[in-house]
Amino acid sequence: MREIFAGLPWWVKWIAVPVIALVVFGGLIATVVGFVVLLLFKVLLFVALVGGLIYVVRKFMSSSSSRGDW
Repeated sequence: MREIFAGLPWWVKWIAVPVIALVVFGGLIATVVGFVVLLLFKVLLFVALVGGLIYVVRKFMSSSSSRGDW
């Protein structure tokens, strides 16, 4: 592989080949990145909802136990 790229100009190695790779694999790359971002969003949403539920339950339990002391 090095022999193939050895005789080529720098712009072919650093500009043309990456652009061709993006054109060919761009859809796949966008799909993978979109999936990862969506997965991270769902994980963060799940953590926020569970944290909110735990906060509400603890708040409710502490307020109901303090009323029982009276």
